[in-house]
Amino acid sequence: MGHMSRRDFIRVGAGAAIGMAGINPLIAEGVECKSSEQTSVPNLLFIMTDQQRWDALSCAGNRILKTPNLDRFAKEGVRFERAFSACPVCVPARMAILTGHNGQTTGIRCNYDVDRKGYATIPTFDNILAERGVWTEYYGKWHSPTWRALDYKNPERRALNLGSHYLNYLDKHVPIRQAKEGEQLDDLFSHRPYKPDPIDLRYGLPTGSMPNDENGKPIKILQPDCLGCLDVPAEYTPTAFCANNVIEALERLKDQRFSITCSIHHPHSPMTPSKPYYGMYPAADMPLPASIDDPMTNSPYAIARKMRGMTTSRPKEMFRYMISNYYGLVYEIDYHVGRILSKLKELGLEKNTLVIFTSDHGEMLGSHNLREKNVFYEESAHVPLMIRMPGAIPANKVVKEPVSHLDLYATIMDYLKVSGQTSEGSSLRPLVAGKNRSAFDYVVSDWDVDNVPNFMVRNKEWKLLFCRTGDQNRLDGLYNLKDDPYETNNLIGDNPDRAKLLPQAEEMKERLVEWLAKTESPFLDAVKQRKIH
Repeated sequence: MGHMSRRDFIRVGAGAAIGMAGINPLIAEGVECKSSEQTSVPNLLFIMTDQQRWDALSCAGNRILKTPNLDRFAKEGVRFERAFSACPVCVPARMAILTGHNGQTTGIRCNYDVDRKGYATIPTFDNILAERGVWTEYYGKWHSPTWRALDYKNPERRALNLGSHYLNYLDKHVPIRQAKEGEQLDDLFSHRPYKPDPIDLRYGLPTGSMPNDENGKPIKILQPDCLGCLDVPAEYTPTAFCANNVIEALERLKDQRFSITCSIHHPHSPMTPSKPYYGMYPAADMPLPASIDDPMTNSPYAIARKMRGMTTSRPKEMFRYMISNYYGLVYEIDYHVGRILSKLKELGLEKNTLVIFTSDHGEMLGSHNLREKNVFYEESAHVPLMIRMPGAIPANKVVKEPVSHLDLYATIMDYLKVSGQTSEGSSLRPLVAGKNRSAFDYVVSDWDVDNVPNFMVRNKEWKLLFCRTGDQNRLDGLYNLKDDPYETNNLIGDNPDRAKLLPQAEEMKERLVEWLAKTESPFLDAVKQRKIH
């Protein structure tokens, strides 16, 4: 390869050879596989929510939230107990899922990189499948580099833009009206009125007015600032809309090989469920997180308390409203996932369709008195992951080994019998079969933002948070998840007993170095040279 590194080869070579599949006229028309291939190679149904944390499932131990359809999904397939996002931020997380490569390889390291020129050249699993004649459609939230979506053959191209496509649909069924007294307008998503909860920044303000900061300047309203009851009938919510599109696609494509993605916006903010999901879990009954009073005095994330997107100006008791709405949105998701799976069975596609369910990242939901994601705490980085295909994948199995979203690309290629593709993850199939896989027994997540540690190394019991810069004022973190599941006790940093735990931290750092060497990271040398703080 001369001076071209493996990373450069992947970016340039793979992008040039496969990345232009979206403008191939044969693929644009759709090349159906032969009938023998259809019976021997499964379809793919990929269901992804946005911002659903790992424990937002009753089968994962949640004693309040009920998710009967997803619980049944888990019983009919395999649930991965320790699955982690490759990055706790939307766009790089989604690109990692789609390509099997981390943000340092794809060049998509934060949301602002969504259409960064010259990057995202690595083909997605659907780009690969489309090149091989699989009919690919995608419904719901895309939130990834636009040109990587050229292969999708949705009847309406606008379906890849959830905002405009959904609003056009909503205009036909739920006419726009002015917000009444006691209501505010959800002008960031549905453009429909909602009745704010007390945690909402505009609660108690005149309709249409904006809150001010301590200096009297207007505060820009963000999606997570909007919480309450949305005045949209349940049959016209974005989750219902996405599910309806997927069900229609299943009916239309039942006689050919397909890959269909159902990408649901919720339970991402704005957390404004419609009735009957709003109030289904009364706010007064919602317990606050065990870590909500964590002072974070020895935490790598102390700076997160200063980030407006991560905090709320309301008293901690107000998080009960957020939890209530979040659970209502997840229950709604569960209902519609049940509809989709029922349709799959009704059409006789159940045994020949690999179904994957996951979320791009989690949600703090008041843990450590934080909201949103952007950090490597379990609530933000730990995600649900289940796969199912009766007859090919065992039922009612729980895998406890740590796995990553980077593994999904290789898993899809494996089960759909596509050879010759490489990624930074490895197939989950050996773990499904009860065997060890050749991959590492730990996972690494990264995020290239200076306000938080850049790397997370996670095995079954331990977690290391490690920053790649040489800033001596920035703490690293070591947590024993078995003894400290809520991550309130950083065993290094300013801990006076840190010397006793440094060997464990150094061992975890060596695993990070091993991973960075495997992926030919440009930060390998910097991490090697930097001591644990």
